[in-house]
Order: sequence, then structure tokens, then C-alpha cells
Amino acid sequence: MLIKNLVPLILLIFVPISIAADWLGWGETAVFFTSAFAIIPLSIWLSTATEKVAVVTGPTLGGLVNAFFGNATELIIALVALKEGLVDIVKASITGTLLSDLLLLMGLAMLTGGLRYKEQEFKPILTRVNGSSMTLAVAAIALPTLVIYTSNVVDEVAIRNLSLITASVLIIVYGLTLLFSLGTHSFLYDVGVADEDPVLEEISPTEQRSKLIGWIVVLLVSTIAVAFESELFVGVVDTETERLGLTPLFTGVILLPLISDVAAFVTVIRMAIKNKMDLTVATATGDSLLVALFVAPVLVFVGQFIFNQPIDLNFSPFQVVSLAIAVAITNVITSGGRSNWLDGTLLLAAYIILSVAFYYHPA
Repeated sequence: MLIKNLVPLILLIFVPISIAADWLGWGETAVFFTSAFAIIPLSIWLSTATEKVAVVTGPTLGGLVNAFFGNATELIIALVALKEGLVDIVKASITGTLLSDLLLLMGLAMLTGGLRYKEQEFKPILTRVNGSSMTLAVAAIALPTLVIYTSNVVDEVAIRNLSLITASVLIIVYGLTLLFSLGTHSFLYDVGVADEDPVLEEISPTEQRSKLIGWIVVLLVSTIAVAFESELFVGVVDTETERLGLTPLFTGVILLPLISDVAAFVTVIRMAIKNKMDLTVATATGDSLLVALFVAPVLVFVGQFIFNQPIDLNFSPFQVVSLAIAVAITNVITSGGRSNWLDGTLLLAAYIILSVAFYYHPA
């Protein structure tokens, strides 16, 4: 078996260990670490199954599968945390995932790919369209914060309504970006797939259907398992991170994305080393768009109307400024359609500096 499949298979041992830690009362610390390690291989299998289903179903349907399952782990953890009332951590995790996608993912890809190749090229249209959409998303997310900090009186109802309207617009925009990338202008996004199967076209339709069913089962089982492990993890994350001296802001911005987004790290590094920079850039920017234009708005609606949790798009000024910095730096570095190891280093440096700032931020 390939190492890339063997490692996440071995790490699945943490799933029964985390269950035992919870049922046998080994303590919150044991549950915290074992459930965190269990989420990592499950997210990798979930991502792998998503890619395989996308390959078999074709570019249009496969693109929709990637769009809605690409950040499934982050969404599941956020929904579980929101259900438990950890609103601050959920909002911070939105910021953290965007920073991770724009700076950490892209930076790792450009650095590792740049160490192997002098210079790598990708389609500028990918960063131009996605960069414009991200700029709009960050501006929309910043609006409730700007309203609050430029007003003498804060009306919670007005902020909630503004967040709901903004969330509705962002979801519509995301739908239009899918229409643009998968429909009217799909030829601009012809970047291939992460793991091409050279024998797929040679097997019979029955065998293709069997492959599809098998990966759909893996997709569903992984999703359910991630939800279960997220329940365990979220149940102790507040007390354990406080014991470790971590604020909810740092936990959401830095810790949660590092745990839930391991599959994306593995994917972009592997593709960059293979010189598939079009696909690498599409993955990193596409993930950030999914979070900003779909995941965040969905969390607002779910929190308001299903979980009865007062979540809105009123992020702290520091989070808004951090997102603006990340978008600006990413847009500048990727605008030319070329990358090298220094570009990756600059993105990683920006992420490290912001991470340290969030660590020392008092709230």
C-alpha cells in the first residue's frame, strides 16, 4: 500500500483510543489529545474520498462535490462548537481557516515546489477571480465591525440583521462563482485533478460504479466519524486550552485549523512537488472562498435559527485587519502567475508573525 494511504490508516488507531479515553474516564487531557489525533486521519480520508468521487463523477458534478465537501472537517467542528455555545472559538476558527488557506497552504506549496523547481507557473485568472471574490468577502465581513466602531450606539438587532443580509449576499456570490467556474467559464478552470487514475477510462462502467459506491461509503463513514470525534474534542477543548494557557482567540485562529486542515497541507505539498501549480493554487484559493462565502454565512444562519446561538459577522478589529493583510499579501504575490521558494517563504513569514500576534493578544 502506498505510504500516503498507509500513514492515515495507521493513525486511525486513535479513533478507538479516543473512545476508550472518554468511556473509561482517562481524563479530559487524554480525550483532548487522542480525539485531536483521531480527527487528522479522518480528515485525510474524507479529503481523499472527496477527490476520488470527483474524479469518477466528472468535472461538473465532481466540482460540486469538492465545493461542498472540501472543508467538511472544518464545518463539522465549527457546527459542533457552535452547538456547545463556543461562539468566540467558532468565529476565530473562520478567521484562522482563511489565514491558513491564504498564507500557510499557499506558502508551503510555493516553498516546497520552489525548492524543486527554479520557478513555477499557474494561470493568473485563478488568482485574479478568486482574489477579487476574497476581497469582497473580507470587505463584507468587516462591515458589521466597522458599523459598531463608527457608531455611538450599538444596536444588537441591527448588527444581527446586517449579518444575515450580508451572509445571504455572500452565499449568492458563492453560487455565482460556482456557476462561473463550473459552467459559463469552466474552460478557464481546467486544472485537472489531484490524483489522476490512468486506468479509470479502461475499466467497465460496472467497475467504475463499484469504485464510486466504495468511495461514497468512505466519504459518509468519514463524515460521521469526524462528527463523533468533533463532539469529543469540542467537549474538552475549552477547559484544556485554558489549562494550557491558550486564549479562545488563539485556539480558534491557530490550533483548530492546524488540526482540521492537515489533509489540505498534504494535498497542496504533493501537488506542488509534482509541479501542478494550477491545481495547487485552485485548491488553496478555492478553500478560502468556500469558507468566506459559504461556511461563515451558513454558520450565521445555523446559529441564529437552529442552535439559537448569537453568532454574527462582528469580528474583532484585529481579526479583520489580519484578514485584510493576508488577502493583500496573497494577491500581490500571486498576481504574476509565477512563484518560487522566496514567495512561499514570505507567505509563511506573514503567517508566523500573525500567529505570534494572536498568541500574545489578550482576548
